[in-house]
Amino acid sequence: MPVFTRLRRPTRTTEPVRTTETTEPVGTAEENPRGEGHPPSPPPAEEKTEEGRGEEEETPKNLALRTLRTLRARCAPRTLRTRCARLRDEHPRAARAARWTLHGLAAALIVGALLLPNTAGALRPSRFTRIPAEAIIGAVLLLALPRRPRIVVAALYGAGIAVLTVLNVLDIGFNEYLGRGFNVVLDWGLLDDAQHYVEDSMGGATATAAGVGAVVLALLLVAVMALAAVRLGNLLARHRTRAGRGALIAGTVWITCSALGLQISGVPVASDRAAAALKVQSKRVRDTLRDEAAFEKVARTDPFAGTPSGRLLPDLRGKDVLITFIESYGRTALEDPVIAPGVTGTLDAGTESLAKAGFEARSGWLTSSTFGGSSWLGHSTALSGLWIDNQQRYRTATASDRLTLTKAFGKSGAWDTVGVVPGVQKGWPEAKWFGLDKVYNAFRLGYQGPKFSWSTMPDQYTLEAFQRLEHGKKRDGGKNLMAEIILTSSHQPWAPLPEMVGWDELGDGSVFGPIQKAGKEPGTLMTDATKSRQEYGRSVEYSVTALTQWLERYGTDDTVLVFLGDHQPIARVSGLRASRDVPVTIVAKDPKVLDKVADWNWTEGLRPDEEAPVWRMDAFRNRFLKAYGSVPHPAGG
Repeated sequence: MPVFTRLRRPTRTTEPVRTTETTEPVGTAEENPRGEGHPPSPPPAEEKTEEGRGEEEETPKNLALRTLRTLRARCAPRTLRTRCARLRDEHPRAARAARWTLHGLAAALIVGALLLPNTAGALRPSRFTRIPAEAIIGAVLLLALPRRPRIVVAALYGAGIAVLTVLNVLDIGFNEYLGRGFNVVLDWGLLDDAQHYVEDSMGGATATAAGVGAVVLALLLVAVMALAAVRLGNLLARHRTRAGRGALIAGTVWITCSALGLQISGVPVASDRAAAALKVQSKRVRDTLRDEAAFEKVARTDPFAGTPSGRLLPDLRGKDVLITFIESYGRTALEDPVIAPGVTGTLDAGTESLAKAGFEARSGWLTSSTFGGSSWLGHSTALSGLWIDNQQRYRTATASDRLTLTKAFGKSGAWDTVGVVPGVQKGWPEAKWFGLDKVYNAFRLGYQGPKFSWSTMPDQYTLEAFQRLEHGKKRDGGKNLMAEIILTSSHQPWAPLPEMVGWDELGDGSVFGPIQKAGKEPGTLMTDATKSRQEYGRSVEYSVTALTQWLERYGTDDTVLVFLGDHQPIARVSGLRASRDVPVTIVAKDPKVLDKVADWNWTEGLRPDEEAPVWRMDAFRNRFLKAYGSVPHPAGG
């Protein structure tokens, strides 16, 4: 039998139910035996009549629905939202405190991001005590919107601030290392180079972890910033009147502070930092896009493009010419009080020892097109006569038929051209543009010893391999040798560093194993600017010593050495306001070689005087070609 058939239907009654209530106390039977003036007292709950009991009982349908709801509530999964709601109900004060804490953190995150500077030196507490105009404008905009558009706009607003924060962080990194801001059009490829640098310096696992971590943090920042903006937008909407008054007061204060120029610790109270950063980034993009077409026209204009081969560099014929770039060899190495004593002492000692071997030198300054890194931009600028200061210009230049200085030697027909590039560990199609007949990369020099952080091999070994493979051999066809050599031991992070060993002990480079193991770890220098400066100085001393000893040991009467820096070291070593100047030196035994550049007024010896002439690096090619007899002849002229 179904269970519901056992329920009794309530007994119908014709007596009306009285619901009269009174605020007067109802007396007991003893106090009011007749019940005069009072309604009859209801029976106690446990003594209810059959009729009252029937009214409280439910119908079968209602009872079934109630049972079903109970079962559903018990069987439903406890979601995170359900649990949070339960906790809020059980702990209202803690929930209220947590809610306002999240509001405060969201506001601090948004305001902090809007005030974040783009240089490490500006990261001071006073920078975050300002009133950002962008926050006031954002609040007013969100207050004016209905719910759904407000949520969308708030999320986009927060995501935009997050992207701007990422760009500011990239600016900080680029200013710290390269002395310039991040270019959103050109510099994404340098992030890959940065990862390779970390991999070469600190290992593949560290590089992978750093790369993945950076991407995850950037994406997480976008998500968190968007959620923070939505939370604040909803808060403003719930307190629309008070929020409107607050925005009006904040705007009035901002305008007043801006008009009066009020400052805290030398920093204006009224801030439009985010708007200014956006303006700077936009200007970089516009300038970059305009520069591409303009530079392409400049690259096509070459005063030596049509010069006949017989009239290229006639005054150097019969000489072996070596153009050598020393990594990060900048003016800081000769003038910084921590670095200079060791480097200048090495240069002076080299001048003296080379003079005893019959060599003389002249030195000056060139202003590099790059700073702190991107060495290939300095190499291509010096050799092409074009100001190549970004990757876009580099691509445009290397795709042209520009006559580089190295190519001019080959075009003359009097020299074989060779590139010694131990830093190249993959394909290098630019060798054709440089005009190099043969290239020795990191894998063609026979080195079997350990790497020294980024540098694949010590400079001393590189020079000895060049002597064995090219300079020490007799050349066929009566040609001389022209070589472009890149020395990499002074490349950051300057730990561990190689040391000079006996030239006869070099072998295949295995001799450097114990030296590498005994050296410093790169991580010990990356966060210590003073130690970085000291080790940078030691690395330059090593490179200069290796080069001068090689020249003293293997140089001949017909050897002409040109050596120069490609750029200054990173800003953490050289300083944010350091110049871009690098030393340049010409060394030769034949006095006629140096007589050709007498009117350059360069300083005698390997160390240029502080007041020696300073040229832009892109002027070097033309001056060098003219000094040694080349005749300008534009294409079609």
